[in-house]
Amino acid sequence: GKCKPVCSTHVPRANLLYSPRNKILAASLLVEAFLYEEQTRRGVSIRHWDEFSDVADHCTVCHKCESPCPVDIDFGDVTMNMRNLLRRMGKKKFNPGNAAAMFFLNATDPDTINATRSAMVGIGYRAQRFAHDLLKKFAVAQTAKPPATVGKPPVKAQVIHFINKKMPGKLPKRTARALLDIEDNRYVPIIRDPQTTSADSEAVFYFPGCGSERLFSQVGLATQAMLWNVGVQTVLPPGYLCCGYPQRGSGQFDKAEKIITDNRVLFHRVANTLNYLDIKTVVVSCGTCYDQLQGYQFDKIFPGCRIIDIHEFLLEKGITLPNAGGFLFHDPCHSPMKQQDPMKTVKALLGDGVIKSERCCGEAGTLAVSRPDISTQIRFRKEEEIRKGEAALREHGLIGAKDNAKILTSCPACLQGLSRYVDDAQTGLLEADYVVIEMAKQILGENWMPEYVAKANNGGIERVLV
Repeated sequence: GKCKPVCSTHVPRANLLYSPRNKILAASLLVEAFLYEEQTRRGVSIRHWDEFSDVADHCTVCHKCESPCPVDIDFGDVTMNMRNLLRRMGKKKFNPGNAAAMFFLNATDPDTINATRSAMVGIGYRAQRFAHDLLKKFAVAQTAKPPATVGKPPVKAQVIHFINKKMPGKLPKRTARALLDIEDNRYVPIIRDPQTTSADSEAVFYFPGCGSERLFSQVGLATQAMLWNVGVQTVLPPGYLCCGYPQRGSGQFDKAEKIITDNRVLFHRVANTLNYLDIKTVVVSCGTCYDQLQGYQFDKIFPGCRIIDIHEFLLEKGITLPNAGGFLFHDPCHSPMKQQDPMKTVKALLGDGVIKSERCCGEAGTLAVSRPDISTQIRFRKEEEIRKGEAALREHGLIGAKDNAKILTSCPACLQGLSRYVDDAQTGLLEADYVVIEMAKQILGENWMPEYVAKANNGGIERVLV
């Protein structure tokens, strides 16, 4: 049971049953049941597949259970294989929330992406926020004491779980690529400040991923703006690309392998076309992208290159804010900061007024839309940590007694997850943001985004046919 304290879905006051050890035992017992029923020619019970699916659902694929496990079982990998098996056997139940999210991530056509984004953010998020305001009194009991789950709850309960925390509002109206007019997948965009860079300036390849480019486009733009400010040339992939991790996480191994292979072939073509730039650094702004790109063998695409998170890259370049203010920092389950302890990096960037907020935010990619009941249990535990961190910020005088607290992260999914706690601070509101966005605001000014877009569109983008 050493895995229990670190498991996101093991929240004793909300649900005792789904610790990694229990899930391993349940999975092995279900395999025995399948074997027995096949050997006795009874045919496998449909209910067993539902139980198998339920065990696979209760995992955020954070892989934190592997470290304390004495026999090195990574239940995140087991979960992905279970989901893949369910898909291959045709036993995976259709889930509209998960299907919509995967459709958005799998799309590569700009018109499809923009239309889907308008529908999801412009209509879906707004409707969810309206439903929350309308029905929040029904959700209070659910969030205060989340009901334990064994199997999926009824549809009515699932709906209340889905609306019990507000989706983020005031998102950018368009994607990062649409704002910069670089949606054409025939061209590789090279973004640089013509005033401070030359053809010999350092070049980096920035892979924004879905969350930083399609949904929270301010994250991708803040990353580009800071790279522009540092004085490097930023090469972006041609067109909208997904790294393939969300597909693997949901058990679509075949789709993930196709995406990975297509991306690697495309990146080799980009590397051949831009070999004169001598790219040695691949920058990411998302932890799941980092984890997936490690399997792309980038050292064979851009010889001698390394993959690095934008925050660690900025620290290398000496871009810091010695006394940025008081913040909570949520270190994602899939942290992109690998060179040293993430808290050490964040404190070096923003100063010592940063306090770490433990536990998973509850978003976990598509978990919050596919199984909102499980997310409610995870959020119940995270809410306690947020209030504890907020109290510590006020106690140490890092923020005023009546000021809004701010929580920063380095993962797009976590940014969405943390935005849902806006009304859960003890005093004022809880504002969620990205570390690189906070840095852009303080270094480049509050209007950094429109100013950067205007500068980039005014002769700062070179388009190379690939």
